[in-house]
Parts: sequence; structure tokens; C-alpha cells
Amino acid sequence: MKVVILCGGRGTRISEATEMIPKPMIEVGGKPILWHIMKIYSYYGFNDFVLCLGYRGYVIKEYFSHYFLHMSDVTIDMAHNKMKIHNTASEPWKVTLIDTGIDTMTGGRLKRIERYIDAETFMLTYGDGVADVDLRQLIKTHKKNKKFATLTAVRSAGRFGVLDIDTNGSVKSFLEKPKGEGSWINAGFFVLEPDVFRYIADGDASIWERAPLEGLAADQQLGVYKHDGFWKCMDTLRDKIELEKEIEEASAPWILWNK
Repeated sequence: MKVVILCGGRGTRISEATEMIPKPMIEVGGKPILWHIMKIYSYYGFNDFVLCLGYRGYVIKEYFSHYFLHMSDVTIDMAHNKMKIHNTASEPWKVTLIDTGIDTMTGGRLKRIERYIDAETFMLTYGDGVADVDLRQLIKTHKKNKKFATLTAVRSAGRFGVLDIDTNGSVKSFLEKPKGEGSWINAGFFVLEPDVFRYIADGDASIWERAPLEGLAADQQLGVYKHDGFWKCMDTLRDKIELEKEIEEASAPWILWNK
């Protein structure tokens, strides 16, 4: 199953760190947050990625094009123009890097990579959020619900739009802002069927979280997987500092691969 990650945004709320690099390349614990997200999926055996690039996408291309060298011990014989690889900590990843436009919205980015999905069930998430979500249970829930889309919902910290969820585990509608903390919000980590592409009708201007998801909800084709564990979106510099603190204290719940 392929994993699509939205990596094209400018990250205006954390502009202190994104003047020269795209938001997914901001480092947490010495590695880009994008790397952390990919490691979460890889932990569960999902290693085929499609990255939707936009703002300073070449930085992400250069990172992966040199990844093997950066993660290896090498001897470089400059006199004879030779290089010997001694060992490597490279990943078993296949990474497809697609330029989806500088100003393209989230839905438009997803629509642009439709041809790389091969008409199969796939996963989608944002390039700035980490969680200890159980992807096996997420996929199990998606298969059980038999809907076009399943999103992962987490408890709100009070600054995100919230979800109206019915008793059958479906999203009924979206609300712009919560009245207080504790409501369920969209945390990404979607499982999707190719049918969702039919709901993206506004080209590059399409915002995934609006007309497409609202249309899926109206058609009762949007299921939900409630995650009560850890989730954090790196939206501001404060969020980055808090994630760094989690790593420093060896309590980072999303780092499943070292446990």
C-alpha cells in the first residue's frame, strides 16, 4: 500500500524555520520531521512513498538523492576517483518525488498524483504531524467500515476545526472552530480508496479539508478511527520545541522503531 505525504506547504506559522527549507524538512532530534513520519509508516511495513512537493521541493529531492551517502560510512579515494561503502543505515524505502506546484492547495496536490496510485487503496497524511497511531488498527477499521475514506481523529487542543461524528463512526460534518477543548479533530493519517479523486473537482484550488471531505461526509463515505494516544502537529516554533523536549526526555511516543 502506497503512502502519500503532503509536503508542499510554506509553513507560514513557523516562518522562522522555513525561509530556506520546506516545513517537512524542519529538524526534530537531528532529523527532518518528514523522516520521522516516514519511519512511523515503515515501522508497520509501509515503505512505498509518494511525496507531494511544492515550496522549495528541490530541498527534499536533494535530501533523498544523497540519503544513501549521508547515512553510510565511506572511504573516498580522491586520487583515483573511487568510493568504498563500508556500512549503511539506509532505509528500505521507495520514494517518488512529485512536483505538485508552488501554490497548489492540499486537494489539488492529491489530485496531481492520482496516476501514481494505480487504482489501489492508499494512505495519506500531512508532512508536519507525528503520532503513535496503530496503522494496523486504522486499516482494519477502514476495511470494516467499507467507506471511500477513513480519517484518524484525535482530541482537540482547542485551536483546530472539529468533527461532528455520529454513533456509527462516520463523520457527519466539519465545524470551523471548537467552543473548547476535548472535541475530535482531523489528525490526518487517512486510508483512502481511489474513489476519493472524484470528489476533487476544483483543480489546484481544491482544499482537501473542505469540499472533498465535506462531500465524502455528506455521502456517508467518510469513516473515522479514533486515536486516544499521542499526536502532535508541528504548526509553530513552540510545537517544534515541545517535540524536541519529548526526544530529549526519551519519552517521544511516536518513535516506535526504537522501542
